[in-house]
Amino acid sequence: MPSVCFYFQVHQPYRIKNYGFFDIGFDHQLFDDEKNREILDKVARKCYLPTNALMYDLIKKYKGAFRISYSISGVALEQFKTYRPDVMASFKKLVDTGCVELISETYYHSLSFLYSKSEFDRQVNLHREMLWDNFKVEPKVFRNTELIYNNEISYHIAELGYKGMIAEGVDRVLGNRSPNFLYHPKHRPDFPLLLKNYKLSDDIAFRFSNKGWKEHPLSAEKFAQWAHQIAGEGEVINLFMDYETFGEHQWEDSGIFEFMKHLPEKILKHGDFNFKTPTEVVSTYPIRGEYDAHELTSWADMERDLSAWRANSMQHEALRRIYDLEDTVKGLNDATILDDWSKLQTSDHFYYMSTKFWSDGDVHKYFSPYDSPYKAYINYMNACSDLEYRIEKVQQQPQPVAMHAVAPAGI
Repeated sequence: MPSVCFYFQVHQPYRIKNYGFFDIGFDHQLFDDEKNREILDKVARKCYLPTNALMYDLIKKYKGAFRISYSISGVALEQFKTYRPDVMASFKKLVDTGCVELISETYYHSLSFLYSKSEFDRQVNLHREMLWDNFKVEPKVFRNTELIYNNEISYHIAELGYKGMIAEGVDRVLGNRSPNFLYHPKHRPDFPLLLKNYKLSDDIAFRFSNKGWKEHPLSAEKFAQWAHQIAGEGEVINLFMDYETFGEHQWEDSGIFEFMKHLPEKILKHGDFNFKTPTEVVSTYPIRGEYDAHELTSWADMERDLSAWRANSMQHEALRRIYDLEDTVKGLNDATILDDWSKLQTSDHFYYMSTKFWSDGDVHKYFSPYDSPYKAYINYMNACSDLEYRIEKVQQQPQPVAMHAVAPAGI
């Protein structure tokens, strides 16, 4: 009985404001609160609220047979609580149905595993605490930022006690095999991996409104027929995508909401098909093979590698600079500096510095608030300079002298 597993990434970074050289040492407010609120309001209106309402209606309509999952970054949850508590309430309403699974990730949507295992673990724990405090949920399955993955990462996640992990189904790793089964990393035959079916996922996330695509317009019935062809040749179809696919990347007038409204009916029309969350998938199906990923992969761009975040000298220098501060920042016991340092780790900042061209470059430009990757780099490095200035000021503060009691004479 093949299962469809929907997983949606929900993330909003704290964007750095237009921070100039002469602001260093004078203006310690690094992030653009107005811009962050403005963007969240727009995405809430176009995507989060209408899509959450649709998903809730579908869960109720199909009496729990329709099931989905989300990974919501800690920084997105922070902004929901600050700027849009109605969005936070709508996600809670979904989770309370019992048909929605929340996935674990790094709190700051960072690349921390590649630079500091201790920082990675701190962020994973912070995210787990956020999910418990706001949803009373203990996540069982993990997804790393942007599905960044290799064998080493999977070993670490298995040691943290997770029941499974989500990754991209990369052709060069799979070879001629199908992503529509559970796999395991090399040397960990007991740890299941859910691999994204990128062809079917991207039909919705990227090609849906492309009028030049030979399959346009894509109907729910047509997509369900493609899914049903997997019967007998797969056990799970992992449809992983940005949640902003609905209403933001694919606008309402593209028909994306109507497509989603009718998709469960068309999928379930085949009596052998159902919907499952990631934990249900790993609890239901056996592991069928090994997924041996020596190189780092992701779900970004045509290459499915890390070139979106660390392909040029600007990105490498910015990453080195922020992670070189770890020991110093953590030794200060200054909550504000720690928070700013953490937010500067968010992967989006380095994504904006990408100098890639062609179709991938267009995607990068769509997401970036900057006119150029060079502007993104200069802005980021100025913000880092102010952070370093503040660190130095704290270090220069006189430390309190410990007072030792002296016993009275004769005692």
